[in-house]
Amino acid sequence: MDRLLPAKARWQGVSLSISALPISTPVRSIERRRASYSTRAANRPLRGDEVAGAASVVAAIPEVRQALLALQRNFAAHPPASARGAVLDGRDIGTVICPQADVKLFITASTEARARRRVKELRQQGAAAIYEDVLQDLTLRDTRDSKRRAAPLAVAPDAKVIDTTVLDANIVFQCASELVARTLKEKEWQ
Repeated sequence: MDRLLPAKARWQGVSLSISALPISTPVRSIERRRASYSTRAANRPLRGDEVAGAASVVAAIPEVRQALLALQRNFAAHPPASARGAVLDGRDIGTVICPQADVKLFITASTEARARRRVKELRQQGAAAIYEDVLQDLTLRDTRDSKRRAAPLAVAPDAKVIDTTVLDANIVFQCASELVARTLKEKEWQ
């Protein structure tokens, strides 16, 4: 959701300034349109560098954080009927959005490892990617997100940290799955 607002603004050529962003849109209106935006967004790169950078800038605006807070909490509290819960991904999910979540995972890796992975991903997509540029962008984003006043990037005290610096995706998935299962089982006994 943090990426959808700046992505939509970029796609429509809207400035990322606070006065230009549609943060005053009522949450109910956003919820009604969420499915429509999600469908259209599936055809656009929400995980791209441009959107990631824009999301980081927009996320530092307290009014944006506040406008998205209720929407994100509602999404987490009301997963689809067939689901046992929701999985949210973001830099403030465990500390701000869902501080009472049953399971919190903080997935991390060294900035260098993340830059190498991103360069590989970009090159597989046919994009030109320079390691030093990607590393610099990630470093700036991490610094900006960690130092913002509104919902900074932080590890929740009760989060399980998984450092993926030297792990492949399959091992990380296995480790995360085991942590979730073990944590939920422990909570059943409490």
